[in-house]
Amino acid sequence: MIHRMWLHAVIGILISAFYSGMAVGQQPLLDKDYRVIVPAQPGEGSKKIEVVEFFYYGCPHCYDLEPALKTWLKRKPPDVEFRQQPAVFRENWIPLTKTFYALDAMGLLPKLSDKVFSAVHDEGLGLSDESMMSKWIGQQGVDPAKFDEAYRSFAVQNKVQRAIQITRDYQVKGTPSIVVAGKYITSPSMTGSFEKFFQVVDQLIEMARKETMAKKS
Repeated sequence: MIHRMWLHAVIGILISAFYSGMAVGQQPLLDKDYRVIVPAQPGEGSKKIEVVEFFYYGCPHCYDLEPALKTWLKRKPPDVEFRQQPAVFRENWIPLTKTFYALDAMGLLPKLSDKVFSAVHDEGLGLSDESMMSKWIGQQGVDPAKFDEAYRSFAVQNKVQRAIQITRDYQVKGTPSIVVAGKYITSPSMTGSFEKFFQVVDQLIEMARKETMAKKS
């Protein structure tokens, strides 16, 4: 656990150093650094450029990306709107997806989302098990009964089904992945490193920005 947390701290420092000296590099290569989603997806109607991270609490690569993602979020352009979207590929991903939406419904995501990641990956807790999740949520000072009510609610069930459909519609092949403007998708597995990954994200945002400006002119 200590090794994993130390690694996260080091990643954060390295990413910060990278961005402080980053220059505009070579343009991303289609079907190597990113793919085009056909048809493009409408997103949630934001007037800003929508950037969506598809993730899963149980994914170690998503957890490892967190320090770099937080660094990027501190400097994201003002015309960008970021949101996280649980991806669902298998039925055993549903419990932690329900956890995300239950926490969201209770207004607890800012407080507990990072702790869910840490509990799963640093402490090795099986939070997909409902009894384990109930015990853990109580240890965080949350009423387990109220959490369970949200976890089993009709609204959360609907959002899980929607997440399954969105994962398909956005043609997500793995986590973590980021979709820009409902049209461009990239991932660290495509770019080869977290550093290049966020450079590609920035370049895709610029491509989407230019397309928007061209439509307005």
